[in-house]
Amino acid sequence: MLIGELSRRTGVHTHQLRYYEAQGLLRPARGANGYREYDEDAVLRVRQIRHLLGAGLSSEDIAYLLPCATGEAPELIGCPELLAAMRSRLRRLDDQLGRLARSREALAGYIDAAERAGGGSYPPLTASAMAPCPA
Repeated sequence: MLIGELSRRTGVHTHQLRYYEAQGLLRPARGANGYREYDEDAVLRVRQIRHLLGAGLSSEDIAYLLPCATGEAPELIGCPELLAAMRSRLRRLDDQLGRLARSREALAGYIDAAERAGGGSYPPLTASAMAPCPA
């Protein structure tokens, strides 16, 4: 099948499919006319890629994981490379969550202090309301 058909069957834009190819995640054959030609397995592969991207994995991580993937969801066979990549990504997510929690706590503290100093409540902030405070 050509790239347009793969796009239609998976709901993934052709430019994203080309990106997956550039990242080594898809390997289409080339016809005599130079067009990309995908086999039926490409539909499953694209669905696996989309699920793994949805889990927050990078295309580099996915390149390691795909050889261990079976089924659309996909199910992952616990090979050592797979487990190491997923544990590494989980550590990065935990670090990001920690930073976000600390930022949220600090921001909530600033809001509480500003409300106490101002003596009242204020409407929710919008982007246009983020102007400097008058002196």
